Amino acid sequence: MITDYTKIPAPDDNKKIDPKAREELIVKHAPLVKRIAAKMAARLPSSVIFDELISAGCLGLIDAIDKFDPERDVSLETYAEFRIRGAILDELRSLDWYSRSMRKKIRDIEKAVAAVEAREGRLSDDWEIAKELGIDLETYYKQLSNIHGAALLSMDDYIKNKDNQSSVQKTFQEKLKSKDDPSRLMFRKELKNEVAGAIRTLSEKEQLVISLYYHDELTLHEIGSILKLTESRICQIHTSALIKLKNKLRLYYQE
Repeated sequence: MITDYTKIPAPDDNKKIDPKAREELIVKHAPLVKRIAAKMAARLPSSVIFDELISAGCLGLIDAIDKFDPERDVSLETYAEFRIRGAILDELRSLDWYSRSMRKKIRDIEKAVAAVEAREGRLSDDWEIAKELGIDLETYYKQLSNIHGAALLSMDDYIKNKDNQSSVQKTFQEKLKSKDDPSRLMFRKELKNEVAGAIRTLSEKEQLVISLYYHDELTLHEIGSILKLTESRICQIHTSALIKLKNKLRLYYQE
């Protein structure tokens, strides 16, 4: 039984991990796949099949073990978590979550947000967006809930590259590059600054929901308990915040 996986040599064109050692590592870290998949499933629509997340995560684990480099300052478990999560996200992104009518509603809300903020020169309020759409506030909130319930909303989906192409056209694994790549480091730093700046333009409540959901990885129900709001209301705040962030990031890439 292998106990010190950091001693395993990094695979290259001429050297592969011993098959027995590889199998032992896969078995040892298999519970990690289930734990990550379960945590992600708690934040996804009920239509998502849990076994499909497990299958994708297992592929990510195998990929992590095959490509792990012990010379880098990171443990196999940390690296595997990164790969497993990425593989599951790739599987989710490959699905067509929105109907044509739902996509139109999202575009309409985006345009309404942009119009209000351009006209008023400040962050838009929900009632102003609803008015711009020509609907009442209750209907607007219902639309936000339907959008969130129909699909996985991720800030990753709103980040585009410098050719203004959606990042989801490339898989998570394809986008993974060496930390030593200077252009990658510069891009990541610039992107972090832009995302952080866009988040700061949100309301205090929207910022808190985004932080608790993406940084602390709480479910909408857990966030609702903390803020003493219903899960439905947190869902609406989360969806509204992402749409506003999408507009901010689009402006950045159009410059």
